[in-house]
Amino acid sequence: MNTGLNLPAPPLTPAPSEDLVRTNGRRLIAALRSDPALSVARLNAMAVGRVASDPDLRAALFRLVDVTPMCRDLSDISTHLTALLGEIEEPTRSVRLIRGAALRPALSRTAGFFARAGVRGMASRFIAGADAESALDELSDLWKRGVASTMDLLGEATVTETEADTYLERCEHTMRVLAGKMAGWQAQPHLETDRHGFVPRTNLSVKISAMTPNARPDSPGRGVAGASDRLRHLLRVARDLQVHLHVDMESLDLRETVTELVFDLLAEPEFADGPSAGMVLQGYLQDSPEELEKWLGWQAAAGRSVPLSVRLVKGAYWDHEVVEAGQAGWPAPVFTDRATCDRNFELLTRRLLASTDLVRPAIASHNLRSIAHAMAAAETIAGGHDAVEFQVLRGLGDDIQDALSDLGFRVRTYSPIGDLVAGMAYLVRRLLENTSNDSFLVARAGTENLDSLLVAP
Repeated sequence: MNTGLNLPAPPLTPAPSEDLVRTNGRRLIAALRSDPALSVARLNAMAVGRVASDPDLRAALFRLVDVTPMCRDLSDISTHLTALLGEIEEPTRSVRLIRGAALRPALSRTAGFFARAGVRGMASRFIAGADAESALDELSDLWKRGVASTMDLLGEATVTETEADTYLERCEHTMRVLAGKMAGWQAQPHLETDRHGFVPRTNLSVKISAMTPNARPDSPGRGVAGASDRLRHLLRVARDLQVHLHVDMESLDLRETVTELVFDLLAEPEFADGPSAGMVLQGYLQDSPEELEKWLGWQAAAGRSVPLSVRLVKGAYWDHEVVEAGQAGWPAPVFTDRATCDRNFELLTRRLLASTDLVRPAIASHNLRSIAHAMAAAETIAGGHDAVEFQVLRGLGDDIQDALSDLGFRVRTYSPIGDLVAGMAYLVRRLLENTSNDSFLVARAGTENLDSLLVAP
């Protein structure tokens, strides 16, 4: 991988005016379809807000999510719920009511039933289906509404070569099923073309840690061979089926291994003209601007005819990075306050939109300010909204996805598939994001003026 280039300092790209950012933000707010007073989304957001306001209840419910797949029956779930709530030293009224119901023999199974239904309901909200076949109806419905999808096969790091082979087989099967079915869907020109040309209908996100049991930061070479062979196979399948393959980024300790592996493979002559492929840039990392410059330098030197897609996210491993750095006695590699992280996210957004000759920017956020800033920057820096794609998470960004689609933007929903056990880690991360203090859903559920969410960080 040739990222050892002597790169000049990135040019300073002027930010769009605050008036233009606010104008775009208000356009987005006005395009939100549901009536907050009546919609199911509003009621769900109110429930999320209630959970978010009680940290002890939130912690107990997250722990229940983790154990529910292993529970034998409703009574077992109720017993776990009672035990978890019983550990709270100063229970609120909500906690006392739930625990009281679970302790009564006549209501125990009922409490277990509703707890299990709640967990399954949360899972179905974030997870599109058990497999590609079961998710097709929903993906088709999104496509008809003008929204594209990227699929992600749930499951964290593998521990055996057999598991890695199974993951590879699931990825290939998913690509073949989706590509075959999507070929017959109605045309959606704004989803299938951009200024670079063809945009694949089928989009799959994959994880390197699932392709090898040996992806360890202390000996990265051990896992590269197996992961390299598997990823090369998927790239060939994606090229032949005209599928976009996106490699997710995980914790920082694997970033160098993942980046080097992906770039080395894409630089091979057989992939010079495809497939469409991409990487994830995590904006909460302090060195993310320097990392992006390396990627842009690589793309400029690689000679591929297909632009690299870059999905810009805030990042989902903040706790992991902070704890690991603390244990090792290192400074935290992530920004530790929201405003600084948001400013960096906007800087990276502008740099990506100033580099659309090399990359396809995909801005992945549910933050109204971040989205409005990207909308304005696409206009002032890249010359039009066809230069950017917005991405949201299923279950978190549903209203935003529809609003962006109505405004004519290309939008893609990250739609995981898999069973509840495989999806536990993903589900808990999404729930944590959903109940964070700066969550758009929590703000919308309360009395906060949405216009206040457009203030510059």
